[in-house]
Amino acid sequence: MPHPTAIKLRTQSRLLAITFDDGSSFELPFEYLRVYSPSAEVRGHGPGQETLQLGKHTVGIKSLEPTGHYALRIVFDDGHDSGLYTWSYLHELGSTHAQKWQQYLDRLNDLGITYPTKV
Repeated sequence: MPHPTAIKLRTQSRLLAITFDDGSSFELPFEYLRVYSPSAEVRGHGPGQETLQLGKHTVGIKSLEPTGHYALRIVFDDGHDSGLYTWSYLHELGSTHAQKWQQYLDRLNDLGITYPTKV
């Protein structure tokens, strides 16, 4: 499992920059992190119970709280603060960003919702 070697919160550009000991590095948009929160509120308690997150394009991050030696708790400015972003989940989010983001946009499109900007 990769471990982070650097984590930087870039509030102006709304990005979480994270570098791992396997040499990979990612810039994860705040909205993407919020939309793909590992919390039960977002993911549900099983397949098909996910809750599509809408209107999160301006969400900010108030703080990052390390949890043990394996995860971050992200406190968003919309009040969402549940769910632990493990190092492996953050690495997965970085590695699959393009695909996951397109899945999100496709879900919005299927509902007739036009996304305001590109992430």
